[in-house]
Amino acid sequence: MPFVIRLPTPKSKGPLSVEEAILLRRSVREYSTKPLSLDDLSQLLWAAQGITDPESGARSAPSAGATYPLEIFVFIKQNGVKGVDAGIYKYRPLDHSLIKVSSEDKVKALMEAALYQEFIAEAPLNIVIAARYERTTTRYGNRGVRYVHLEVGHVGQNISLEAVSLGLATVMVGAFNDNAVKQLLNGEAEPIYIIPVGYKELS
Repeated sequence: MPFVIRLPTPKSKGPLSVEEAILLRRSVREYSTKPLSLDDLSQLLWAAQGITDPESGARSAPSAGATYPLEIFVFIKQNGVKGVDAGIYKYRPLDHSLIKVSSEDKVKALMEAALYQEFIAEAPLNIVIAARYERTTTRYGNRGVRYVHLEVGHVGQNISLEAVSLGLATVMVGAFNDNAVKQLLNGEAEPIYIIPVGYKELS
């Protein structure tokens, strides 16, 4: 039986308006050691791919033909999230939970795969968005590749704005060795984005 973490129920109202979150959004590459809460993680993952309509199964980001090709992984460092062990976790939107993929702290390995961008190792957690292209290309052919990339952009923006609403900071990372990151994901999907998240380091 895989180790499963049931995430707290996400909130549908936050302290900031969408307009305020857009206004405040910035790319941040310096993070403090302050850990995130499980509630924070729950909100971030719900913003990424959470179910917003249980009847239809619609999610927080649009997907071409509701093919939902994206897989969301979370790399959590030691003491990165209160009450959660270090390791790699995979998000399950249908029951809003996490499945542990690895019990090892792989954040340093992720940083190395991302061309040694040190802020990746400094962040309490990193969200990796990966794609199973065939879910969309089976229906739309080669055009489906474009649709997958559009969807990744929607998800990345959702995570960015949710982070701002939670008082957190993040940056979108596209510079990494694809094969090295895919290996960390056990070859499950093609990595497209790495998104470190944490509290901004105050100078």
